[in-house]
Amino acid sequence: MKTGLFFGSFNPIHIGHLIIANFMATQTNLDQVWLVVSPQNPLKPKNSLARDYDRLHLVRLGIGDNPRLKASNIEFDLPKPSYTIDTLTYLRELHPEREFVLIMGSDNLATLHKWKNYDIILRDYAIYVYQRPDYHPGELADHPQVKLFEVALMQISASYIRKCIREEKSVQYLVPDPVFEYLGSSHLYRSK
Repeated sequence: MKTGLFFGSFNPIHIGHLIIANFMATQTNLDQVWLVVSPQNPLKPKNSLARDYDRLHLVRLGIGDNPRLKASNIEFDLPKPSYTIDTLTYLRELHPEREFVLIMGSDNLATLHKWKNYDIILRDYAIYVYQRPDYHPGELADHPQVKLFEVALMQISASYIRKCIREEKSVQYLVPDPVFEYLGSSHLYRSK
């Protein structure tokens, strides 16, 4: 089974994330896409992150009952910070029946050379890249393991959503309805 791994903070998950995940699950040769909630991206500060299980809960709410998408907390029990190569190695041991593919934006592909053991990732895994406006995918775009896709993207960011919540502005339609309802009844992202 060919499984796409879409890593992210999902802080919080929004419509843009789900458009990408659904595109990859339904318009490529992937059988399923796992949205891997990362406890800590080594290249991002941790101070703005909601708690791991809160973000995982929001991803599960956002996915709903879509059988092609799955929320994954696989990195929660791995050493911090999380490195993609370590997660991939662990997943391959855990699920030898699956072929894993990385899903990332062109901004991440452009900086892939900074990742731990990026050469092994390129050697052993296909990478499906969604083009992001204003980000050139870099010289790895021509690598045989890299496939570029044009995905209908929306200019939505989790930081913008957090800012709106702090300022008590509506985020309806920026996040899935169940996520919107949950955020409205919780204290997530409200502190300044």
